[in-house]
Amino acid sequence: MSDQLKGEPVHLLLNAIGILHDSQHGVGPEKRLEDLNAETFARVMHINAATPTLLIAALKGSLQGKHPTIIASLSARVGSIGDNGFGGWYSYRASKAAHNMLLKTASMELKRLNQQSIILCLHPGTTDTELSKPFQTRVPEDKLFTPDFVARSLIDVMAKRTPEDTGSFWDWAGKPIEW
Repeated sequence: MSDQLKGEPVHLLLNAIGILHDSQHGVGPEKRLEDLNAETFARVMHINAATPTLLIAALKGSLQGKHPTIIASLSARVGSIGDNGFGGWYSYRASKAAHNMLLKTASMELKRLNQQSIILCLHPGTTDTELSKPFQTRVPEDKLFTPDFVARSLIDVMAKRTPEDTGSFWDWAGKPIEW
């Protein structure tokens, strides 16, 4: 991908890669410690944390410079260590916390290479997609969002951010989330 760009500036990068469950590979949120599986943990961590960071690394040449660039990556409120009041979902929570730390760290490096860069972690809320389908029965109707609503909301959140906001975590309503 970086070969095709040849250092051409990238102004917007939106990462929506993520996994919470995958029945074909036996991946699902763990309710208890004894449900943890090292192979599943590694898969979730790789997809949710390593892949978005490796994507940024691969595009580094097109992100540095003097042009405005926004890198937004979908995270999840359950990745907030300070907001964890329920426990469970070990792999997913850990992978999203790692995702947030990796993007926060990348924001510091990229800021030195491009003062106009903004890296954001974004919580879309519970969106009516295949990712949330198995868990929607407990979601209040007014808290289950359409993909169109989420897309418009996150675009609005991104549009209001400045380079001073780089390395921060926001929800779909434009409210900051604690790490």
